[in-house]
Amino acid sequence: MDGARIYAENAIRKRTEQMNCLRLGSQLDAEVARLDTQAKMQAIGKSMGSIVKALDSSLASGNLQKMSETMDQFERQFVNMEVEAEFMEGAMAGSTSLSTPESEVNSLMQQVADDYGLEVSVGLPQAASHAIPSAKEKEPVDEDDLSRRLTELKERG
Repeated sequence: MDGARIYAENAIRKRTEQMNCLRLGSQLDAEVARLDTQAKMQAIGKSMGSIVKALDSSLASGNLQKMSETMDQFERQFVNMEVEAEFMEGAMAGSTSLSTPESEVNSLMQQVADDYGLEVSVGLPQAASHAIPSAKEKEPVDEDDLSRRLTELKERG
């Protein structure tokens, strides 16, 4: 009986250690993602700063062609930023436990509980039935409209 008690205490302690390690691993993954996002945002900030300076100089000189090129570069930078943000969101979703189907987790937990004659169905959370709204949909830019507006600006200037 003493041996069984010692074994049970060790098993409980090891299970607690395992859960603590899993929590720590999850926290480390989140911190790495935050640091990576911060580094990318700093790079984007520097790039945006140079674009703003170029736009300021083109506005001061009144050169519409240079202004148009700078605005195109500005638009490309924002598109790149959106692509990187979507990639990071996808990577984060794939690296967290949330990417594991909830129904499979619940099914496995129920199977183990049934094998050992335990009742866990009360404590299992149910998956959300509603969809999470995605980021704002971006409207496509009509190239003909942009060309027409550029031509109008050139005619005025």
